Order: sequence, then structure tokens, then C-alpha cells
Amino acid sequence: MNDAAPAPTPAPAPRKRARVRAPELIGKGGWLNTGGKELTLADLRGKCVVIDFWTFCCINCLHVLDELRELEEKHRDTLVIVGVHSPKFVHEAEHQAVVDAVERYEVHHPVLDDPELATWKQYAVRAWPTLVVVDPEGYVVAQHAGEGHANAIRTLVEELEAEHEAKGTLRRGDGPYVAPEPVATDLRFPGKAVLLPSGNYLVSDTTRHQLVELAPDGETVVRRIGEKDFREPQGLALLPDGKVVVADTVHHALRTFDPATGVIELIAGTGKQWWQGSPTSGPALDVDLSSPWDVAWWQGKVWIAMAGVHQLWTYDPETRTVEVAAGTTNEGLLDGAAAEAWFAQPSGLAATEDRLWIADSETSALRWIDPEGTVHTAVGTGLFDFGHRDGAAGQALLQHPLGVTALPDGSVAISDTYNHALRRFDPATGEVTTLATDLREPSDAVLVGDDIVVVESARHRLTRLRLPEEAVQVESVAHRTRREATEVAPGRLRLDVVFQAPTGQKLDERYGPSTRLLVSSTPPELLRAGEGTGTDLFRELELDPAVPEGVLHVSAMAASCDDDPANEYPACHVHQQDWGVPVKVTEGGANRLPLILAGMDTP
Repeated sequence: MNDAAPAPTPAPAPRKRARVRAPELIGKGGWLNTGGKELTLADLRGKCVVIDFWTFCCINCLHVLDELRELEEKHRDTLVIVGVHSPKFVHEAEHQAVVDAVERYEVHHPVLDDPELATWKQYAVRAWPTLVVVDPEGYVVAQHAGEGHANAIRTLVEELEAEHEAKGTLRRGDGPYVAPEPVATDLRFPGKAVLLPSGNYLVSDTTRHQLVELAPDGETVVRRIGEKDFREPQGLALLPDGKVVVADTVHHALRTFDPATGVIELIAGTGKQWWQGSPTSGPALDVDLSSPWDVAWWQGKVWIAMAGVHQLWTYDPETRTVEVAAGTTNEGLLDGAAAEAWFAQPSGLAATEDRLWIADSETSALRWIDPEGTVHTAVGTGLFDFGHRDGAAGQALLQHPLGVTALPDGSVAISDTYNHALRRFDPATGEVTTLATDLREPSDAVLVGDDIVVVESARHRLTRLRLPEEAVQVESVAHRTRREATEVAPGRLRLDVVFQAPTGQKLDERYGPSTRLLVSSTPPELLRAGEGTGTDLFRELELDPAVPEGVLHVSAMAASCDDDPANEYPACHVHQQDWGVPVKVTEGGANRLPLILAGMDTP
């Protein structure tokens, strides 16, 4: 009999992966959710770290915050998620605005406020959101852009835990997150409001995941509704039968609330987020939605601002079906036939007899669709120009508006959210004016007689204003995106979208190509060749040397499935991202443009 202990089974050799020393985390705005402590990478040594580059205007960033919550909870003793807030809009560079956003979206991890994009540049980030994985020894081991990467990151974190536990370089225990003190207010970051026939207001109390009915004074709480039914509700619209339809944004659903009976009913959505390839029409309870942000009753249907996929959808209460009404899912500003138009996070709707007005937030635009199905732009030029400028609509500027309200004279009031202003556009004169300033992130407004009641989201209240007869004079300010342009050489430019299927997965090619690449440019003349859609994740572009600068719009998608021959129905995952890359054409510039969807760029 041999009493010697059996030899231990050797652990599998760790997978060899590229590693690059992680740059330090620096940001002029300092740290939030750390109890006042300044964090460094050295403080995080021994932990798996996921750095989330985000900005609070970005719907894809908000989706990723939700994707990461389960991972964050499950690996709380080994994983630290660090948000690096990297602003697109000028308002997002204000420190208090970042503080508000961290509370508004219930971010329960440390956040670095980086208003000058210092850390963004050090990590060569090109898109919101971007996730960077740093191992317990302080090396970058993966980068992911866009949504749909939670499963891949979970797999990588589990690999890193096992690898560094074996090496003795993993440190377990509590992370650096310190919860801020809660603040007592009747509303907390309200989103939208509607006037009920009773004269009361119904408000979506977004951060508290409920509806609140207020008395006609706009302050006295009558009742709170649906704390267990909603998740960050936003848009509200009164239906002909007296019910209110609610955009239940983070549940990716529509519900109705009956003020008379208090009954809440799910009418559309499955609770799952819509992905490319999912049905775009059918029985409303069988079709996935994506972050519905506002709703309006128009032409006998509920119109839905589907912010998560840059489209307008409709819900038909007669047939209980939904379908896409306008937009292609491409993000940008393009007018014309509804099926070909581009939107960018439509977030506010207002119906009149002959127009559905749209606050198209990411293009800082006011747009409308006519009954024939043609999309028009009244104010705004695209994703990268914004500001506060009144005058002729063709040169006027907004900054990330979230709401629009029809006025009796045919004009519209615009909740110009990041300018903290209420603006007005008059189709009769083609002029944009300012009605009120010194609001705080107004996100909606309701007409009440001769007054307008504004949802001041970041002041947690409704504010009643008399509609002024004269405009407020405001000094004009124009801005462009804070990102630096990438210098590229004229002529040939190789575009490479880097995608490496996560461990244990492979590209899903059972039904044809599993990747898609769409390329276009602003202005269109920038690209002599290479625009359009294809299935390869690389493209040879040709730039016109006569166009000195512009923006390359790149949209990529890849589908990967679990690589298990024994599983007849493997789990599949869609990874997708849109990039808007400002470029400057210059001699000596780069002739290759890598964009990382998932993995590491090792050309």
C-alpha cells in the first residue's frame, strides 16, 4: 500500500495574452464615490480592474452601466470597476453635472471626472463607451468598444482570478467604493410630465423608479405609483381612453397606467433589449424594444422615441402590434423618407395635427416627421456641432435637447437640456429664440393655460413660468466636440475593426457572415471610395485630398457563439459599436486607422 499523496494535477497553463502597462488614471475633476480619496493604479494593484470610459449623454454608455451591474456584484471581492467620465458636450465637463449623473444613474463604483480627456487620450480611446480590462499586476489585457461585451469580460475576469490566485498576485477584499449620503427630496431627477384631466400632474420620477402624481401647485404629492413596476421611467402620454402610456426605459418596455383605477399593465416589450437581427415588428409583447425615452399619441398610434436604436417606432392599440416607423439604426442626421432617415437618440416627442416634433438629442437637433412619412430638420447640423445661438434656424444651435412641447400658435418650446434653457422655434418665421435661462437640465415642459411648467430634472422639481412675450437676449456660443481629430494621410487609408472572439466562443457563421461593417462620411465628398456596407471588418478607404477635414462614420457588428460541439443551441452574443471619428487629412498622417471592437490591436 502506498501512503504517498498523489501528485497534484497541474493547473492549465494560462492563456498567453498581449499585455501593455496601464497608464495612470488622471482627471482634473477628481474622484467621486471614494469618500474623498484620490485613487491611483497602485491602490488597485491585486484587483482585476475594468475601466469604463463613459459620458452621461450616451445611451450606449447607460446600457453598459446596466450590463456591468451583475458582474460588479458577483465579483465584488476581486473586481473593481472604475468609471472615467469623458465628456462629449461642454455641459458634461461641469463637475456638478457629473456628480448629478453618478447619482441619477446609480453608479455604484469609483468615478474619475476627466473633463479634459487626459486619461481618454492616454488610453487612445476613440468611442463611448469603451471598456479596458487591467490585470492585477497593472497591465492592460483587453479593450472593448460598444455594447454586448459583459459575457466576454466575465469570462476574462474569471480567467484572471484563477491565474493570479495561482501566482499569489490576487488581492481579495472590499474595493474603494464609498456610497455618498442620500438626499431627501420629493422628486429625484424627474424625466417627463403630463397634465391629467383632473388638473394634477403625473411625473416620471426617474431615479426612484416610480411615477408621482402632484397636485395642481406642482409640489404637493398626491400619490406615488409603481415603485416595483418601473425602472428609470421617462416619457408619458395621455391616451384617448384616459390611460397614460409610460416609456419604461430600462425595462425596454411600454406600460399603461390608469389614473382612475391605479392599474398598471404591460403593453409592449419583452424586458430584453433589442439587438441587430431581432424582429422589428409583430405582436407587441413578443418584440424586444431598446430604451424607449418618450411617447406621443399621433395619427391613432403611440409613437415611440426609441433612443437605444436611433429610431421611431409605433404601437397600435387596435392590433396590439409594434413596428419601426422611421430610422435605420444608423446614428446621425439624415433627412428624407422615413425608412432611410438617420436619428441620434431621439428623446422628446410632441404631436400636432400635421407634424410629430422630435428632440434628437445627440445631434442637438429639432426635427419633425410629416403624415406622409418624410423626415425634416428644423435646427441642427450633426453629431459634432452644438451651442447656444439664436436667430435663423439654419445657423441656430442647441445642446443635447431632451424635450419638445407644442405651443398654441404653431411654434414649439424646446427643453434645451445642456444649455439649461427653454428655447422656441417658430416655423412661420424660421427663427429660434430663448424663452428662459437659469433652468437646471430641463428635460420636458407642459403647457398649462398661459403658463408653461418645466421639468427641471437636476433641481428635482417642476417650475412654472409665464410664457414671455419677448425673447431673452443670450450671447451666442458655438462649440464642437472636444475630441482631437486623428491625422490621416490623403489617398489610401486602411480601416481595421479589431475583433477577437472571447475565450470559448467563435464567430457564428451558421447562417452566413457574422460580421457587418458600414462606412460613410461627413461631408460625403471626404470619401472617394470605401463607403457602404460589407461583411469584412476591414476596408480600404480613399480620402479626397481636397477635403481637409471631416468625420468618418463607422458601424461594426460581430456575433459570436459558445464553441461547444455538444451543444445544439449554443448561447450567442452580439457585439456592436458606432464610431464617429473626426479626421484631419494631412501629409505625413497615418495610413491605417484601427478601431477596437474587442481584443487588442496587434497589427
